[in-house]
Amino acid sequence: MSSSGLGLRLAACLLNISEARRKHIVEKIANAALGKNGQKHPEVSVLNIFSDQDYNRSVITIAASIDALGNSVLAACLEAFQSIDMQVQEGIHPCLGAVDLIPIYPLTDVGVEECGAVARSLAENLVLHVPGCSVFLFGEADLPEKRTLVQRRKQLGWFTRRDFSALEPDLGAAPARRCGLTGRWNGVVGHDFKKLCLSFLEFKWKV
Repeated sequence: MSSSGLGLRLAACLLNISEARRKHIVEKIANAALGKNGQKHPEVSVLNIFSDQDYNRSVITIAASIDALGNSVLAACLEAFQSIDMQVQEGIHPCLGAVDLIPIYPLTDVGVEECGAVARSLAENLVLHVPGCSVFLFGEADLPEKRTLVQRRKQLGWFTRRDFSALEPDLGAAPARRCGLTGRWNGVVGHDFKKLCLSFLEFKWKV
């Protein structure tokens, strides 16, 4: 029976984290998405973990009901912030945070607007739970402007900026060292995914 027949409204998140060389850390973050205290959430699955050793970056694919996805991703992000120290992180891929990008896709009976609402709620919860966290919005999460990822990257000098203290985040505290983005990116990933509907990029530094 299909997920639609079961009444499940599904979405997926590709959680990009700045860690690949310590497998146990990557797995710990992935397991955090599944549930707490050994109790797995019945509507959440980790479908895949892809790690690039040179980039020192992993992508954790999380699928869940739209109602459960936000809390699942939040738990994984909180574990990442606890486990990844950006002051010592090294890799050839440009990265600005422990959690670098969180694209959210509608899968079954879910609209783009709902994905946007999940991303916005997730951003607000991260700011609430992670002191010193900075969030920059784009796309569907960047209301009303809906600036694209490319526009925000250019505005923030994402790959070239060295002084982040003058930046004003959309949510959270002004960044001390590094910064991130959150919002929507219009694009396609591979052949098996629908249009990338909403991206969320968030980070925390440690002093």
